Amino acid sequence: MERVELMRDCQAVQIPAGHTVTLEKGVEVFITQSLGGTYTLQVPAHGGLFRIQGADADALGRAVEAIPSAEVSAGDLESMVWEQLKTCFDPEIPVNIVDLGLVYGMELSAVAEGGHKVDVKMTLTAQGCGMGATIAIDAKQKIMTIPGIAEANVDLVWDPPWNPQMIVPSARERLGID
Repeated sequence: MERVELMRDCQAVQIPAGHTVTLEKGVEVFITQSLGGTYTLQVPAHGGLFRIQGADADALGRAVEAIPSAEVSAGDLESMVWEQLKTCFDPEIPVNIVDLGLVYGMELSAVAEGGHKVDVKMTLTAQGCGMGATIAIDAKQKIMTIPGIAEANVDLVWDPPWNPQMIVPSARERLGID
């Protein structure tokens, strides 16, 4: 864990509740995970875990990554959505939600006003997992950064029930699961 003092106010999502709060400049935080362009923070002053987006990395003294602005085709959009979903992580598991087998489906459709709508169906490792709102918000926010995406919906579903066999082989090996 790396100790950092926030350099400016920034928005954060409370884990696991999913509520958005403002973390104030000067607050001491500990970076517990930095995967997929987001940062999971332990914030003693607020008594819990919070996640901030990569767009707020400067509040931690880190560089903010540029978001691409080029026009893309629908085929490119599909691959870009999947790549964005692969940057979403449970704050406690170092494997992205796609490789964990949590994403059951993704559909793109054109919208009348222009652009595309994305509908994602995903699940969690357990129905009692409190991370659902946090992970769904993260996925939606990341999808919405893609040029050409006008709307995104991330729905949690429970059928079929998730099981460890859904994890891709490389992630199973990383997690030490046979």
